[in-house]
Amino acid sequence: MTEENKNDPEQVFEIQRVYLKDASFESPASPAIFTREFKPETNVELNAGNKKLADNIYEVVLNITVTVKVEEDVAYLVEIKQAGIFSAAGYKDEQLGHLLGSFCPNLLYPFAREVISDMVVKGGFPQMLLAPINFDALYNQHLQEQTKAREQVDDATKH
Repeated sequence: MTEENKNDPEQVFEIQRVYLKDASFESPASPAIFTREFKPETNVELNAGNKKLADNIYEVVLNITVTVKVEEDVAYLVEIKQAGIFSAAGYKDEQLGHLLGSFCPNLLYPFAREVISDMVVKGGFPQMLLAPINFDALYNQHLQEQTKAREQVDDATKH
């Protein structure tokens, strides 16, 4: 073991709590929507955010909005905020960013999928099974967009 490795802090990651922070279900066209042929058009919006609560303690919130329409009418709208509190110590900034921006949302997503499916079924609709999401790809895309935006700002200030 090199001297450099001995001085690196030990990396620690723990899930402290997973919880539903907010949930909403609306079915504005019911009961009339149940009398029509159900050929849904689904739109899913997703984003994740995090904030530092204390030293090495972070809250990560996964926001998901599912809007399902039949023709022009909204059959149902589900909005949830699935959250978790995580402790993470000994990570470099880049590693911590990936942990909070990709790994933690990936841990929260199955809980969010279950909540959404349960709410939809309780609303009288067929089960909603959200597709798996590649949070690594989304996080990398976010980083690329940030880099591109910084480059555009830099270019604008040079001229």
